[in-house]
Amino acid sequence: MKLRSKAAALLLLALAALLLALLSLRAGRAEPPALPARLASAPQRHPAPVPARWPGPGALPGASPGVRRRRPPRPRPRAGRRGAARLEKLARRPGEPRSFQAVLPPELWIHLAVVACGNRLEETLVMLKSAVLFSHRKIQFHIFTEDSLKPEFDKQLRQWPDSYTKKFEHRIYPITFSVGNPQEWKKLFKPCAAQRLFLPVILKDVDSLLYVDTDVLFLRPVDDIWKLLRLFNSTQLAAMAPEHEIPKIGWYSRFARHPFYGSAGVNSGVMLMNLTRIRSTQFKNSMIPTGLAWEDMLYPLYQKYKNAITWGDQDLLNIIFYFNPECLYVFPCQWNYRPDHCMYGSNCREAEHEGVSVLHGNRGVYHDDKQPTFRALYEAIRDFPFQDNLFQSMYYPLQLKFLETVHTLCGRIPQVFLKQIEKTMKRAYEKHVIIHVGPNQMH
Repeated sequence: MKLRSKAAALLLLALAALLLALLSLRAGRAEPPALPARLASAPQRHPAPVPARWPGPGALPGASPGVRRRRPPRPRPRAGRRGAARLEKLARRPGEPRSFQAVLPPELWIHLAVVACGNRLEETLVMLKSAVLFSHRKIQFHIFTEDSLKPEFDKQLRQWPDSYTKKFEHRIYPITFSVGNPQEWKKLFKPCAAQRLFLPVILKDVDSLLYVDTDVLFLRPVDDIWKLLRLFNSTQLAAMAPEHEIPKIGWYSRFARHPFYGSAGVNSGVMLMNLTRIRSTQFKNSMIPTGLAWEDMLYPLYQKYKNAITWGDQDLLNIIFYFNPECLYVFPCQWNYRPDHCMYGSNCREAEHEGVSVLHGNRGVYHDDKQPTFRALYEAIRDFPFQDNLFQSMYYPLQLKFLETVHTLCGRIPQVFLKQIEKTMKRAYEKHVIIHVGPNQMH
């Protein structure tokens, strides 16, 4: 009897061990829970470290450590362009390399407009070059110019390397004014500058737009200023920077003979526009008690104030937003940094902290010796060979050139000009070197 009871006990112990092993094996093979769609679609660039062995759901504490268990998918870092990443994943065929610009739908492109007449061909091409050097999203260039310059613009842009031409498309438009006297508009200030006032009327299929003067340089991706459109509230339809940071020494606060926005006016050299809102808004004005549509307001407004304005279309924009302040979003001076911000002493705090994001070389400072710091930046971007290393062929030569400008007030603060462009170059380096040759082979 004792032998039978011992055998029965051993049999029970064996059955219990077998059952325990089966339960452990079944728990180890259980499928991990699916991740949320948003998290699963994000690109995995830097996998988070996980324990060497991760118990499956329902695994018993006493399960044998030798049993191999399947790991759940690792959480992936959120991407800045989650929606675009999902679109890319859907559009890419199996086996095709990941190319963000190739699959981005046209409605998600950045739209950049410029008006170039007279001798502004080279200056405009350098501005467009600065835009594509650092951009991530694809850009649609809208170039308004005289008939004599159209062939040269088209020729020069098509000669850029394929690695850059795939990042943009361009359209060239004639200079046109839908209301009033075209010759009067054309000579309002600088050649053709008043064309910007008519962009909402001409570009009817464009929702939002970034307009810049020809003498603007981007020192960081255009994507970053484009994101400011998201900060508009329900009534805002355009964004500009102040004309001056100190009203007491500002031009508008001292000399203007017409209404202007705020305490120091705004500068229109860099202007974000929600064209859809502009086209649908009735603007308050000083001519009639009811509102006027954008196109209907331009010529009467010009006729009323033409003897009082000095800076042409910029003055007209100041008058419009004086009567409609709720329609304007004002962004910091680092997005429209001009010689005024440093030639009498540094007075743009945002640039001191963050660095210059968009450089505006007005007053012809790219082409004379009055502000050598501005000229050095212009020439560095103009002369940069597209395929060269950014640090070796742009950043280091810039540092050397800045040493020759320390006798000027702008040249005494080189970190203001270099801080943002250094960050931009580091991001570009990490993207092309660390990511491209990393374990995940991200493109």
